[in-house]
Amino acid sequence: MRLAAILLMGPTASGKTACALHLARSLPIEIISVDSALVFRDMNIGTAKPDATELALCPHHLIGIVSPEEAYSAARFRADALRLISEISARGKIPLLAGGTMLYFKALLDGLSDLPQADAGLRAEIEAQAAAQGWPALHAELAALDADAAARLNPNDAQRIQRALEIVRVTGRPLAESYARREAETGPAIDYLPLALAPSDRSVLHERIAQRFDAMLAAGFEDEVRGLRQRYQLNLTMTSMRCVGYRQMWEFLDGEIDAETLRFKGIAATRQLAKRQLTWLRQFRENWSGLMEFDCLDRHSTQHIETAVHAWRHA
Repeated sequence: MRLAAILLMGPTASGKTACALHLARSLPIEIISVDSALVFRDMNIGTAKPDATELALCPHHLIGIVSPEEAYSAARFRADALRLISEISARGKIPLLAGGTMLYFKALLDGLSDLPQADAGLRAEIEAQAAAQGWPALHAELAALDADAAARLNPNDAQRIQRALEIVRVTGRPLAESYARREAETGPAIDYLPLALAPSDRSVLHERIAQRFDAMLAAGFEDEVRGLRQRYQLNLTMTSMRCVGYRQMWEFLDGEIDAETLRFKGIAATRQLAKRQLTWLRQFRENWSGLMEFDCLDRHSTQHIETAVHAWRHA
């Protein structure tokens, strides 16, 4: 059986969830979340997780599947997504992969580089070194080992410096060489319909982002993060707490910033996320000739997408 799946991508606040649920009302769809924040349990408000009513409209997958204390990788997503696409198709349903974590989409379509698995001991060693010397010092070490990789990273970008150093130390190779060594793995043949929602006017998207962050604050985002800190053993190095909004709320709860700065930094970080997502989308547009893009500010965009999906199904 040849598999088929719909991909629905776009920046935060572009209306992907609403569009996916609209399609689910007229098509036998099961939704696979492509979102690195929605995988975490008990992180509902700050991730704009679909509510109980929305989740009941059709089956959803990869939402709330791991503890905020755990990590979830692109490799794990790819394995989970390929398995789910096969299972959903076997049930006679259409897999719809919707979300804004563009790295996950890339991992699904292009496979993964031949990179070493995370080494807990080495990671702890790097973190201890960073605590003692600061991340700029580790950035300098990376520059000595792999100047090209270091040149692409901010000296304070802890997450990427840590992973780059880990790869270079383990492999003894420059990062670019490791990424070039593709895994010799083949997944099932899948016909994808890649769709994207993107704004014709970024200023309107920025307004949506601000409105949504204000709505999260009003809905109890502060209490949510307080509860997470009480329920789990968390810190700011964890993937879950590096999610947009959660880091800023953590700083607020620690008394490092006031409420006005929390709002400013939270909205600014979300806008930066949207900018990165749109950069990814531009790269996808260049590489995937079949990508169909729709203006998320067009009130008829959902209907246009529905038309494209029906045409694809009957082609």
